[in-house]
Parts: sequence; structure tokens; C-alpha cells
Amino acid sequence: MKKKLIIIANWKMNPPTVLEAKKLFSAICRSARRLRKINVVVCPPSLFLGNVRNSAMSQCALGAQDVSVKSSPSGVGAYTGEVSSAMLASLGVRYVLVGHSERRTLGETDAMVSQKIHAVIRDGLTPVLCVGEAVRDKEGEYLHFLRKEINDSLGSVKKRDISKIIMAYEPIWAVGKNAERADTPDELFEMTILIRKIIGESYGRSIAMALPILYGGSVDENNAEAFLLRGGIQGFLVGRASINPDIFGHILKKAESVKSSEH
Repeated sequence: MKKKLIIIANWKMNPPTVLEAKKLFSAICRSARRLRKINVVVCPPSLFLGNVRNSAMSQCALGAQDVSVKSSPSGVGAYTGEVSSAMLASLGVRYVLVGHSERRTLGETDAMVSQKIHAVIRDGLTPVLCVGEAVRDKEGEYLHFLRKEINDSLGSVKKRDISKIIMAYEPIWAVGKNAERADTPDELFEMTILIRKIIGESYGRSIAMALPILYGGSVDENNAEAFLLRGGIQGFLVGRASINPDIFGHILKKAESVKSSEH
């Protein structure tokens, strides 16, 4: 039996009010209602997690956009503003984005990402490890960068825990309104092969081949089908398009159609 695709909506710092968040969450879950081959995960701002959970439908799982490197302390700790993986779990969160490029831009290191992965796994949640290069240079230095980022972010993750991780490949140069250009399905396929090769070197080929790899890079209703058919991926991490329920709904339908056509 083939695994379902995984499509994650990363709302980032949207929408501005809890009422809008609840409406958006409900709209996405309605779009997911008839899907049989897709697992839909919604990552709202952490402030809204409890509110959307109260209006949750079984078609959508909750995800968090970030997590602290620290565990919930038994006593008072100097962790003002931090949210632990245990806290997220208590709200019904099942997935956590770790190492997103926007967090790395703010100073998050590979070592911090590795700590977060350990914390998330320890508390029974699924880390979604985000990796991706800022530039695609002709000399191929980006390949070395990606290898180091993956290896250092995984750090000392044990072989038994790799199967608990989802990888999300987001080439930074293809993300957002100021993207240099769109990625192509063929380029993406080459990168998924590379990622599996890197994982295989440390954890073995069978684990590498079973690793779910998602793609995030200006995904919309026009390119989703091609990426799924030719990119070698198992789903998407959708940013900007996920706060438009119509566009996100079209992406879900495209994915369901592609998955249904597999033999």
C-alpha cells in the first residue's frame, strides 16, 4: 500500500486575527474533506494553535512553525517567550517545522536545529527538517553547502529515529515574491536524488529511499502537478499560497488527482 502524500500549509505570520485564522483553518479542512490520498497539515502562528484546534476537523492535522531548543523546565528558567515541544504536544500538535530558512536567517544554526529535532522526537512529534541553498552557483558549491547543512542539522540523530523525520527541500532562491526564478521539476528531481544519497551515506540506502521529501518553492496550482509527477517528492510545504484557501484547495485537488492516477 502506497503512502499518502503530505501537504503542509505554513501560514507564517498570517492572518492578523484569531477569527480569520479559524475561518481559514475551517476552509482548508473543508477542501481536504474528500481527500483520501493526502495528509493535510496546517501550521498557523503558535498563538492561534489552541483556537484553531477548537474548530478542528479530522481532515487536518496541526503543525507548529517553530519550537524551542529547550525542554519545559521543572523550575523557573531563563526562557521567556519560548515554546517547548511538550507544550505543543499538549495542544494536539503533531508536526513541527524545524530549520526553516526564515528562522536560519534570524540566526538559527545547524547545531540549534539538531537540538530542536531531538526535542521534537523525544516528545513524540514529527520534525519537518527544512533545508535548501541560497544560490545555485555554476561551480556547484551549493551541493557542498546542502550536504553540510543536512549532516550538521541531523547531528547525532540515531538511525532508529531517522524514520521519524520528514525532509522539506526549499531552495531559497526560488522562494517568495523576490524569487530569482522558478525551480523546475527536473532540477528538483536531481536534488531529491542528492538528498537521498547524503542520507544513505550515514544511515543506509533503505532508510534514505523511504524518507519522505517535500518541496517548497513558490508552489501554486499551476506547477504542483508537474512537481509531483517528475520531481521525485512526496508532497509540498506551501507558504504564501496556503493563506488563500481557493489556491491551496486547487493544489490539494491536483495532488489527489496525481496520486489517484498512480498504478
